[in-house]
Amino acid sequence: MYRKTLFLTLSLFVGLCAVQARGVLPYRDASLPVSDRVSDLLGRMTLQEKIGQLRCVLAWDYYDILNRRKVEPSASFKQAVADSHIGMLWATYRADPWTRKTLGNGLNPRLAALCGNALQRYVVEHTRLGIPLFLAEEAPHGHMAIGTTVFPTGLGMAATFDRDVIRRAGSVIAREMRLQGAHISYGPVIDLCREPRWSRVEENMGEDPVLAGDIAAAEVEGLGGGDLSKPYATLPTLKHFIGYGTTEGGHNGAPTCLGQREIRQFFLPPFRTAIKAGALSVMTSYNSLDGVPSTMDDGYLKGVLRQEWGFKGFIVSDLYSVDGIAVNHRVACDLTEAAAMALNAGVDVDLGGRSYAHLEEALQRGLTTQAVIDTACARVLRMKFEMGLFEHPYVDPAKAVAGVRTPDNVGVAREVALKSVTLLKNNGVLPLARNLKVVLVGPNADNVYNMLGDYTAPQDAGNVKTVLDGLRRYLPDSQLSYVKGCAIRDTTANGIAAAVAAARQADVVVACVGGSSARDFKTSYQATGAATVGAAILSDMESGEGYDRATLGLLGLQDRLLRELKETGRPLVVVYIEGRPLLKNWPAEHADALLTAYYPGQEGGDAIADVLFGAYNPAGRLPISVPRAVGQLPVFYNKKAVAQSYVEMSGQPLYAFGYGLSYTTFRYSNLHITQRGPQQFDVSFDVTNTGSRDGDDVPQLYLRDEVASVAQPVMQLRAFDRRFIRAGVTEHFVFHIGPEQLSIVGRDMREMVEPGDFTVMVGPSSDHIALRERFAVK
Repeated sequence: MYRKTLFLTLSLFVGLCAVQARGVLPYRDASLPVSDRVSDLLGRMTLQEKIGQLRCVLAWDYYDILNRRKVEPSASFKQAVADSHIGMLWATYRADPWTRKTLGNGLNPRLAALCGNALQRYVVEHTRLGIPLFLAEEAPHGHMAIGTTVFPTGLGMAATFDRDVIRRAGSVIAREMRLQGAHISYGPVIDLCREPRWSRVEENMGEDPVLAGDIAAAEVEGLGGGDLSKPYATLPTLKHFIGYGTTEGGHNGAPTCLGQREIRQFFLPPFRTAIKAGALSVMTSYNSLDGVPSTMDDGYLKGVLRQEWGFKGFIVSDLYSVDGIAVNHRVACDLTEAAAMALNAGVDVDLGGRSYAHLEEALQRGLTTQAVIDTACARVLRMKFEMGLFEHPYVDPAKAVAGVRTPDNVGVAREVALKSVTLLKNNGVLPLARNLKVVLVGPNADNVYNMLGDYTAPQDAGNVKTVLDGLRRYLPDSQLSYVKGCAIRDTTANGIAAAVAAARQADVVVACVGGSSARDFKTSYQATGAATVGAAILSDMESGEGYDRATLGLLGLQDRLLRELKETGRPLVVVYIEGRPLLKNWPAEHADALLTAYYPGQEGGDAIADVLFGAYNPAGRLPISVPRAVGQLPVFYNKKAVAQSYVEMSGQPLYAFGYGLSYTTFRYSNLHITQRGPQQFDVSFDVTNTGSRDGDDVPQLYLRDEVASVAQPVMQLRAFDRRFIRAGVTEHFVFHIGPEQLSIVGRDMREMVEPGDFTVMVGPSSDHIALRERFAVK
């Protein structure tokens, strides 16, 4: 063993000598192993240069645009490089009211590519070691930059129950980012959501760990799958670790009250699934768990991520969440101590960079060590080498212009939107005939930004299709009229009478209601970018980061609008465009048809119209349960005991997880369970399209562990598929069940498979089980 080690050491020494003899520093030699290049570069760096690599700073003011033709580094950027040796930038291309970047003063794709090149060129040519920058960008449902393709938000992506289309969406996002010079994509967001009052539900992929994990994994695969050598691969960052979506009172960043077993059984699996798919970065969350802020919880950051899962990527804080250890949670006396706590717990990068600016002081005070700093820096440098940034730091602006928001990319966004639309009720009024006279009403019928959700850049005129735009593709002006009726929240602009009058002249009414995450330039924002509730100007915004709700009903005059429209006697179709599952009790009882489209993105209006007129047969499924009342919360399908009824109402949700209707019907039959090994089973069954229309079906397989050593859910999704089935045709499905699907988190907090009986349940939703059978694990 000694001789082998000595030989390898001598070989490496000889190799490095040969490189240096050629006049090339080892870390710049692409022929050397990445580990050797990292080691060489790390050995040449000062402490200040290492700390600079661990600070990801806000960068939308780090450039100057000259005559909309040229981009140069700003004076503030040059000063930051000189003073702080910064190596990672965040939101350089971001444009929104918080950054005060608009279509007029922000970066379009060409300017973005020029900007990235200018910033890279400056650090490569004006710093001692020429280490290229990492550019991190928000990309939860498309790159948050001007001119990019906007997809449905996370709930809409999950509602597709379609891995393939989300994988293609990830590929679009990655390509558009890399063409503009960005490298790190913040997303997917996979906080398990059991609290619909929380402001950020829209960003996430629902209440179920298997659905969220599989859809996130598909997106990660599209984003590059962890192979940074691919020309358009990004470095996906999973948000937020851990338990962020189930906080006290639904407040953003409030404490999370969950036991370790609950975290391990439900909240950690989506992250593990996405990491297996290639996610290379994980972002911490603002909340605390059992009194420990997530951004300094080494039990999860080191114990779970590093030791149990073998995660090799780097961990980044959420914006200023390291500061929050001292400022919000108050478990550190100052930012220096907070920085040491986060770094020692495993947080490699400080997003915002204010606390890690104190790391040199933390080292002097003995709060951390040089080895901890070196380890974090090495993780960041390794990713830069693997992505090839030292060899190829620049991009071609012409390719950015040609390759961003192409017709093909927009086509993928259209497909995601179509597959996300979820039909909740239909008494036969849908699909609409094209000879009808239709009146379109509601605050979300023709509002561009209300279609898009939070984390969206300003949009070029005509890029976003509203529902009115979509209906105009099917009906001439003589058959289509539009009256807004009311706003989302503002009660001063009352057009209900006009809407009712128009409804009386129509054959059918389509009402688009719901919520909005549309930011505006009159709203004030916190340092983290979250909107401030209670602004003097009453915008439509009732969802999106910072906009937590105490109730879940429609705001403003929307309820009144629906009720008065119903009184006209005309058939009423209600479309919810929303960021969270709003209460739908009244339309569930009184409307003739009810749909939700979540925030469907730039192609949402056309997608909704295609569903309304039957050009597309809907098959979206609810990724999160729709409650009957706030007093039910939390209400989710995979509880550990059957929900009891209340005095006032049922304990069950109004619409359950996995629910969604179609314009055709399906029959399930021929369930068979075949054992392939001690803990290996195949579950097969048939689905027949018994209706007159072609369409997709979404079979879902649930398991119940009948007797276990710790309490288990009454049912848990373990597999799903989405498949197109022609009318009259039968499709055969086979789902595999193995140890991963059978395991529980035992009393010792270890995953294990216990012998005993399991029940297989197969059907189109969690509350509509068509087939069931029991099998034994011995």
